[in-house]
Amino acid sequence: MATFQIHYFSIASSYINKNTEALPAPLPLNRLFDTLESRYPGIREKVLQSCGVSVGDEYVDVDEADGNKEGEGRVIQAGDEVAIIPPVSSG
Repeated sequence: MATFQIHYFSIASSYINKNTEALPAPLPLNRLFDTLESRYPGIREKVLQSCGVSVGDEYVDVDEADGNKEGEGRVIQAGDEVAIIPPVSSG
C-alpha cells in the first residue's frame, strides 16, 4: 500500500498521542482534515482550525485546496511528508 508520512507537533501530537504516522496515498489535500477527523474525532475543532499545514517544504492552505480554475486540486502523493504545525509564538 502506498503511503505518505504525517508529522504532528505540539498540541497536535498531544491530542492523538503520536508524533508521526503513515496514511494511505494518494489523498486529495482538501480531504486531509476530513480523514484526520474520522480517525480522531474532535481534532478539527480542537486542533486543526488553528494549525498550519506543510507538504514537503511548502506551507499549503487546506481550505483553498479545491483546485485552480481548471479544477485540479493538490493531491498528497506516496512518499510525501506532511506536517501539522500549531501556531508558534515568541517573546
